[in-house]
Formats: sequence, C-alpha cells, structure tokens
Amino acid sequence: MSIVSKIAHSLVFLFPNRHHRIGKAFSFLLLLLLGLSFSILGNLNSSLPNAIAQTSPPPVSMGFSGRVEDASAIVYQQLPYLPKENQYRRLDTGEIDPNHTLISRFIRYHQDLKKRATRYRLDWKITFADYLGVNDLIDPDQYPGKLTLQTNPANTDIKAIQALNRRQRQELVDLLTLIYKPKASANPTPPKASPTPQVTPTFDPRKPALGQPGDAQLLMP
Repeated sequence: MSIVSKIAHSLVFLFPNRHHRIGKAFSFLLLLLLGLSFSILGNLNSSLPNAIAQTSPPPVSMGFSGRVEDASAIVYQQLPYLPKENQYRRLDTGEIDPNHTLISRFIRYHQDLKKRATRYRLDWKITFADYLGVNDLIDPDQYPGKLTLQTNPANTDIKAIQALNRRQRQELVDLLTLIYKPKASANPTPPKASPTPQVTPTFDPRKPALGQPGDAQLLMP
C-alpha cells in the first residue's frame, strides 16, 4: 500500500464525516507541504556556504614584502582577465621568461623607477595616469625590461594598460593597495603612562598653621 493510500485510510478512520474529513485533509496536506518546503530550504542553506567556499578565490594576504613576481602572481590569481604580456625573451639566455609580466613591470615602474608608495591608492592612480599619458611621460629607455629583455615592452605595456576600462583599473588599484597594506599588529603595545609627579608640601613660617583636631583642649585651664 502506498503512503498516499495509508494517509487516506487514516483520515477516513479519524474523521468519518465526509465534509469534516475533506477540510482536515486539506489542512493536513498543507502542513505536509510546508514541512517538505522547510526541509528542502534547510538543505539548500546548509549546502550554499560550501558551494560559495569552493568557488570563491583564496583570501589576499596583506602586508606583502616579497618579490614583485610573487605580488604579480597574486594579482593574476585574483584578476585573471588581465593580460600577461609575458612572451618576451631574455637577453642573457634567449629564453622566454614567463614571470616577466605586464603587472610585474607595472609594479617595478611604480616602486623602483618612480619611487612611489605601494600602500596608497592615490599613488597607484598617479602611476595609471602616467600610462594613460596625462601625467609623467614614460621613458622607454628607462622602462623595466629594457636592459634584460630582447624587445623593449614599454609601448606594448602602455597600450595594454590603456585598453583596460575604468572598472578594471579600479579593481587593480584596490587589489594592489590591499596586497601592500601593512598588517595591523596583533598585540599592540599600550602607551606607557607617564608617572604622576609627587607634590611635596612646603612649610612657610610666615603663614599660620591650620588647627588640628584636639587643639582646642590645649587651651583649657
């Protein structure tokens, strides 16, 4: 016997009156449907965080102080749509250096050539202004890779940065600022309290001394 048939027989047994039975049947089915819906939603809610955790990118480590190539690798991991432009051959070996990317040269130009801070958004935006041709002109003879690669990547890098839209440039600025943002100290040292100066009372013989409790008894005969 199916579950539906068992439920129907139970309703007939509990409610022999036909009209009463129909009303109770609807109520029972409504409660059953609500229970099933809550069960399904509960399963979806329990599986949703796991699905998000599997698809979301790994967290970015702040306070980065390693190699430029490692920082650029983090950028490409978080923003995979950025062009790599790593097809250039080295002068010393003649082999392609896959780590000599657009972002690694962008970072070197920013911090090594222009000596700009890596922790502030404004400094990164100024560097973007150089690539967009509205601030300092980029000198190809001083550009990163000029002395180590067979082909100077300056002009190609400038065109690649100019091809990014405004949202992509903002995402890159935010990510670079986050990567190089200093870590907050886990146990900050509390400020030392300055000692309270001790005030030593001074006695002035020209001023009358204040009376003490019991002094009045000394005047009694």
